[in-house]
Amino acid sequence: MVKFGLPAVALAVGAASTAAFAPAAPASSRRAAAPVHMSSVAENPLAPLTVWGDRIPDILGSHKEAKARKMEFAPTIKASEIGLASDDVEGQLQYVKDHATEIKQQMVDNGAVIFREFDLMKEQPGFVKFYEALGMKTCLDPLHSVSARPTVDGDKNSPVYEAVNKESRKNFFIGMHNEFVGTRAPRAAAFVCFKAAETGGEFLIADGRQIFRDLSPELVEKLYDRDIRYSVMELPFFGWVDSLPEFARPGVMGVVKGLASFAINSKVDFDVDLQWGEGGYDNVKMLQARAPSQPPILVHPVTGEPHWFCNVHSHSSKLRKDREATYGAERFEDGASQINKSDMYFGDDGTISDADLEEMDRVTMKNVQYVKMTEGDVVLLDNYKCMHGRNVFDGTRKHGVAWFEGWEGEAEMKAAAANGQRSEAKEPAPFFAA
Repeated sequence: MVKFGLPAVALAVGAASTAAFAPAAPASSRRAAAPVHMSSVAENPLAPLTVWGDRIPDILGSHKEAKARKMEFAPTIKASEIGLASDDVEGQLQYVKDHATEIKQQMVDNGAVIFREFDLMKEQPGFVKFYEALGMKTCLDPLHSVSARPTVDGDKNSPVYEAVNKESRKNFFIGMHNEFVGTRAPRAAAFVCFKAAETGGEFLIADGRQIFRDLSPELVEKLYDRDIRYSVMELPFFGWVDSLPEFARPGVMGVVKGLASFAINSKVDFDVDLQWGEGGYDNVKMLQARAPSQPPILVHPVTGEPHWFCNVHSHSSKLRKDREATYGAERFEDGASQINKSDMYFGDDGTISDADLEEMDRVTMKNVQYVKMTEGDVVLLDNYKCMHGRNVFDGTRKHGVAWFEGWEGEAEMKAAAANGQRSEAKEPAPFFAA
């Protein structure tokens, strides 16, 4: 979901100059010193462009094939089951280095790999050593150009970002999604637990291949034929327009929309279409920003398997409202939260029916795994095949995430897959725990 800070939309409501909407300064102009063993945000590239790939010529045929395909998802590596003590951090680091290729292949083949009982990753320096030993290539947070996500250690140049730990968001169930903003999506990510919440706060994962497989053919065909589109922001500041004389409203609305569109599109690297609405959450006149249409199903950039790549579970206003019955009302307590509200439509701006939304919700939740992480646990995931989310929680939660543009050996994996050398549904490597 695209999140805009208040400075990024101030001009749209006449509260700031155009400087507030200028694109973020290049990373090189903000370079700062960092410990030599730590990757630095200033050194990292932007998140890579999303690999949309070719259209699937026979979506129903691919859907039928997926139902017959065996799928393994998210194997676990436990230190105790590979002959290592939980406090043997040097042995753990060496293990990761020695098995880096196999681990990354399992991530690509099976969507995610879960690491448990590794003291190596209990603190940020060890976590960084872990993913560097794997040969993962860090990139900036995909939100970088529109909003600064907090870092775990508070250093703006840190490569490890907060993973939605704010107390004000503890009763907000973060729906299943792939991480992407507009035109950019990290290839992979590593989520780490530095402190587990006292209650709840599980990290959620789901296999996009299985979600695609379990949707009805009718819904798959409808969604793929029409594509989908997100609204990524609402500007609920225009109730005053209704108090203007009727003859003056069209002209004022045109000027306001033009200024807001210029300001927002100068900030992001994808086209945002602003549309007037007559309600929104607060029942006032608003401008709703909609991203370009996109396919909800992609072919994996390495393995070529079709998989669900659609953030309806986190973006749909209806599904979030439905979850309030279980978790309580969303706590939109600050100005930015009042802006960062989303929804989903067909690519032609048509409304998706409640029945279709409920089927997508049901199939998604059927495939969700709740991963209760403890200190040092890591989930390494392929951001295309594997969706993620977060359960509600009580207490103090400190989880982090590092984003990756790719990894050492990715090109070789692609070449092997293209040459048919990767076996479908092969058994996990023997060093993985069941």
